[in-house]
Amino acid sequence: MPDPAHSTSSSTAHKLPLSLVLLFAIASGLSVANVYYAQPLLEALASDFGIALAAVGGVVTATQTGCALALLLLVPLGDLMNRRRLMLLQLLALVAALLLVSAATAPSALLVSMLLVGLLGTAMTQGLIAYAASAAAPQEQGRVVGAAQSGVFVGLLLARVFAGAVSDLAGWRGVYQCSAMLMLCMALLLWKHLPALPPSPAAASGLRYRDLIASMFTLLRQERLLQIRGLLALLMFAAFNIFWSALVLPLSAAPFHLSRTAIGAFGLVGAMGALMAARAGQWADRGYAQRTSGAALLLLLLAWGPLSLLHSSLWALMLGIVLLDLGGQALHVTNQSMILRSRPEASSRLIGLYMLFYAAGSGLGAIASTMAYAHEGWQGVCLLGAVVSLLALLLWWGTRRSAPAVSCTRG
Repeated sequence: MPDPAHSTSSSTAHKLPLSLVLLFAIASGLSVANVYYAQPLLEALASDFGIALAAVGGVVTATQTGCALALLLLVPLGDLMNRRRLMLLQLLALVAALLLVSAATAPSALLVSMLLVGLLGTAMTQGLIAYAASAAAPQEQGRVVGAAQSGVFVGLLLARVFAGAVSDLAGWRGVYQCSAMLMLCMALLLWKHLPALPPSPAAASGLRYRDLIASMFTLLRQERLLQIRGLLALLMFAAFNIFWSALVLPLSAAPFHLSRTAIGAFGLVGAMGALMAARAGQWADRGYAQRTSGAALLLLLLAWGPLSLLHSSLWALMLGIVLLDLGGQALHVTNQSMILRSRPEASSRLIGLYMLFYAAGSGLGAIASTMAYAHEGWQGVCLLGAVVSLLALLLWWGTRRSAPAVSCTRG
């Protein structure tokens, strides 16, 4: 059902051209990729900065902390400021943050600059999705936002491929220098092609920034569906990052000794699972959101079986990656579909709050993953991931009937 409030903020009744939809998707993917470049580089960062393996996951945690701050403090700015100007300012600041990472010489400087990359990369990503929704006509909102969200997930996965390949050629610092150049080019494209938008209802009403932020806490307190789906997202993304944050450690060691390019290429396998999950939103629209959620969480749990066979078979590893990403993305799409349908007039704030759970889960998963590997090896990582996945499945099972009903959801 179209969002009546959004209808007043759409910049045009005509469909957006395919080129602009693709620009939103590519820009979203490139923006979110910055948050995940560090994962296949953890071994190199630990060596370069003298950080213990048990603690190097803190680099990823720093970027996820930046993500959380962005979702709470920066993403809502899109309701109060000129979106086009805001995107450009944030993008230029992101370029500066990437260059700071590449120039870091001490662990403290690395962590601070990584936090800034997480802050600005996330603000850009979620801001672009909100921009796409506002620019689209009501009848094509789903198509446009879906394309942008697909760009985000593909960018998240392919970030590992890019980081691995570039680091093998130019070192880990070259990864962030190359990304800074790409984002600078993207700034020029966005400034030239992003459509102008009228002031949002919140800006037109004179709503103050602090009141907008305060309303997010009200939504979090009132919306039980957001609470349930947010906790599911926290556990799912924790499991997701438990795997991806630790993968580089066994594959770069004996007996594999794989290059970072080869390790990053496993992200391409994950992209297959993500593409297979594209229909999850359609199933949710048809009323099967709960069934889709249960199936997705079961796949997430089952994935840890073949993942635990890494030292026996890389084919089993690849099967596990497909199952992990298929389950994770299907749940993510279903969660967003249910949450946005519950309060369409507050979609930006709901997405910001939902993604806060995501950031918390990702950060906790990253630090727990490297600690588990340092103490118990790969089997400890897989056991941890399976336990977290089982907790998510049990949470869904325990709340599936008590969760607030939303229209078109009968699963």
